[in-house]
Amino acid sequence: ATEFHPAQSLGERTRTFLKVQDGCDYSCSFCTIPLARGASRSGSVASVVERVEKLAAQGVKEIVLTGVNLGDFGIQGPARERVENFTQLVQALDEVESIRRFRISSCEPNLLTDEIIQTVAASQRFMPHFHLPLQSGSDKILGLMRRRYRRALYADRVARIKELMPHAGIGVDVIVGFPGETEADFLETYHFLNELPISYLHVFPYSERANTLAPSLAGRIPERVRTERTTQLRSLSEKKKRFFYEQHAGFETNVLFEDDITDGRVEGYTPNYIRVAAKYDPLLVGEVRPLRLTQVNALGLMEAEEVGILV
Repeated sequence: ATEFHPAQSLGERTRTFLKVQDGCDYSCSFCTIPLARGASRSGSVASVVERVEKLAAQGVKEIVLTGVNLGDFGIQGPARERVENFTQLVQALDEVESIRRFRISSCEPNLLTDEIIQTVAASQRFMPHFHLPLQSGSDKILGLMRRRYRRALYADRVARIKELMPHAGIGVDVIVGFPGETEADFLETYHFLNELPISYLHVFPYSERANTLAPSLAGRIPERVRTERTTQLRSLSEKKKRFFYEQHAGFETNVLFEDDITDGRVEGYTPNYIRVAAKYDPLLVGEVRPLRLTQVNALGLMEAEEVGILV
């Protein structure tokens, strides 16, 4: 496929996921996406801005930019020429005053440039929240996975984000039990993640996929071991998340409340992706409110109290 077909999800008026890129030119050894979704392609910056302005007219307050390889935005047309880049898209959307919030869904660490980080840091609209797929903290395993970076680059990107945005939320994707991952390799990943100032993990046990290189690699990891390693990293994720939340107790910030209503509560997110719960009030839904974060409750959500001035 060479033609880009835009898409969006408008399940909630508050927050919309907007696809601005599709396909992938990478050849990670565990992934079927290039086969299923084709080559990397996208629309133009101008076409995305036009779609964003239409969503704003429908009352959308937050847009999450999505793509199969979002940072590779800019390849257009049947000739697949790189006409624009992701930095230009972020900078153009930062000028759209009718949208209160933008988020970047996920970006390959090797494509997250200093310029993008600096633009987000200076922006009032792009939220200080990044999701960076790592997959492994072992350079040996990253090589077997055919990833386009090594752990030093990943650590540098996290450090750069935190240098400019000390309170930024950073999420991480990790695959455990990849062929050839020894206990030492796994512990290297565990300790690497434990030392990074990240906020949460999305942990996936490796799963064999047809038409990929990885199943042919030596050193298949038993399912039991994959499960054990997944459990360990998910436990680390909970610790990281709670520590990140607790660091922000006492902070005043803005929360965008969503349509999710559970057990008499309405929930929403801070700019840096802390999930906040408040007593249900129909006037809160779909609104951005200034709140003071107070404490983490038994459900792992941040509780908050109202303050009078937007920060």
